[in-house]
Amino acid sequence: MTTLTQVDPEVTRRIANLEQRSLLERYGFLFMRLSGVALIFLAIGHMMIQHVLNDVHSLTLEFVRQQWTSWGWRTYDLFLLVFAFVHGINGLRVVLEDYVHNPSTVRILRWFLLIFAIITIIWSAVAIISFDASPMS
Repeated sequence: MTTLTQVDPEVTRRIANLEQRSLLERYGFLFMRLSGVALIFLAIGHMMIQHVLNDVHSLTLEFVRQQWTSWGWRTYDLFLLVFAFVHGINGLRVVLEDYVHNPSTVRILRWFLLIFAIITIIWSAVAIISFDASPMS
């Protein structure tokens, strides 16, 4: 029977990388499930409010302006945007990692998706928060 008296540094690095990746995957998996449940309620609520309770023909910029005078509606739309976008980006990350096997390419793709998601969410949040409907009146 062979015993290891000295641990190979490469093996230690791989185990640490696997543990770190497992934690990322665990949180990603949990986020996908929780955000999916949140999106069911947010998306169905959005569809009911915009297309069932209100007539489709009354869905105009004036209707949105009236809704967005309340911070509650802006917050609702912001939550819908953030959950849907991050859910989609995380799903894209999982699919890309299934097909891309080069670790450095995977790392570059992760950083690209992260930067793209942050920029898009900030840009969209600024548009929702700073929306000023007074010039339309």
